[in-house]
Amino acid sequence: MKIALVDWPRLEAAVIAAGHGDDIEWAENLKAPANADDFAAEIIFVICNSGMKHTVARGIYDRVMDGIRAGRSMQESFRHPGKCAAIADIWQHRDKLFRWYCSAPDKLAFLAGLPWIGPITKYHVAKNFGLQYAKPDVHLTRLAKTFNTTPQAMCDVIAKRTGYKIATVDTLLWRAAALGILNTRTGEINPTTGDQHGKPAQEN
Repeated sequence: MKIALVDWPRLEAAVIAAGHGDDIEWAENLKAPANADDFAAEIIFVICNSGMKHTVARGIYDRVMDGIRAGRSMQESFRHPGKCAAIADIWQHRDKLFRWYCSAPDKLAFLAGLPWIGPITKYHVAKNFGLQYAKPDVHLTRLAKTFNTTPQAMCDVIAKRTGYKIATVDTLLWRAAALGILNTRTGEINPTTGDQHGKPAQEN
């Protein structure tokens, strides 16, 4: 797999040079939620992110959590009826859901049964809970197709070669694609990467 054998050191260096070196420490230190509040907050974060740009979703999430803690109506913070209902349900039942999650033999399947958590976002939650899954989003799916494999298998290969966790590999590949450092249609590092750090991907 070319990206694992040739391009990875350059990709990692380019992501760090672009100012996202903290992604590595964050992903390497992802852990299971310590309590019901952390459990619910992480799921709410993923729900807020679903179908939105991360920068926009972050502001929505902050408003939602501020509103929850202040006891305000969910609709005052977020105007998406479906997501509001899911968030309210998860927060209200967080203690029970957290207990069930901790005892679930198949945690990924359990996450898939939560409101507004779907076949892709279940991997997002699982990854943020410290489980070693890659999220098959549009960037990683396209890149894996380039190498005739799956996002999970691709990240597993790279993780074994680099010593990083699968979650870290996933995060760096996503970041490189989002910044335009990595062309996911070819698996190549942008030849003008040094001039384009921080710019959004054009071909993705």
